Amino acid sequence: MEELAEAAGITVRTLRFYRERRLLPAPRREGRVAWYSEEHLARLKVIAALLDRGHTLGGIAELLGAWEEGRDVAELLGLEAAITTRWSDETPVRLTWDEAAETFGEQLTDEALDAAVGLGYVALDEEGATHVSRRLLDATTTLMGEGVPLTAVLDAGRHVREHVDAMAERFVELFRTHVLNLDEAKLLPGEAARLAEALERLRPVAGEVVQAELAMAMDRRIRAEIDTLLRPGPGAAPEAGPGLDPGPGPAPGQAGTGTGQAGTDPGHEPVGG
Repeated sequence: MEELAEAAGITVRTLRFYRERRLLPAPRREGRVAWYSEEHLARLKVIAALLDRGHTLGGIAELLGAWEEGRDVAELLGLEAAITTRWSDETPVRLTWDEAAETFGEQLTDEALDAAVGLGYVALDEEGATHVSRRLLDATTTLMGEGVPLTAVLDAGRHVREHVDAMAERFVELFRTHVLNLDEAKLLPGEAARLAEALERLRPVAGEVVQAELAMAMDRRIRAEIDTLLRPGPGAAPEAGPGLDPGPGPAPGQAGTGTGQAGTDPGHEPVGG
């Protein structure tokens, strides 16, 4: 029991509680020895994943009870793989308060910390902070190094989060509608393995689509920005190049660039007085 609890990342007390609630099947017994299998470990991982998604223990018991009808151990293992495999592969970064102050300087304000915590980027404790992603932290410090304020970086992160959440919902909708194609929103026997295999194949597709579209969008935006910067401003005269007509000269009666007097025509008397 201790080995199973350790492998599942829970306490022995929690494991006993799950057994009392009939969330786990009874172990195989040989005399006084109780043998737990991969099925029990998979069941515990499913329970943990469902708890993380907000399910109650009573609801989980009902789901697992319905699941067991006509399904075997391989199905449960397939369900565990489909539910618990993470799509993100981020490396957390631990920063002491001194390291955080050195990294962000005077921009590490209460406002910035509140925004970072609200976005789920950092978790704070008495000794410092843990950032959820080395890549996002590196991107933040790079932008700050180019002169972008930390508050502006966090605001941009909030907008990015909103858009990627919408994209993720769109991909899930496509998967639910065209790949799962569930009957009454329930998995039939044999479909858990198909679900796990489909998720594994489609996992890199979403990232590749977003990466390609973002790269092309950045190309379009940067070209448009450069064109705007190079375009002459209002009232700016075009530069005269070789062979270009410089345009008409001064109007009659106005000062010109020659040596004659203004308003006179060589060889003629001035008009008037």
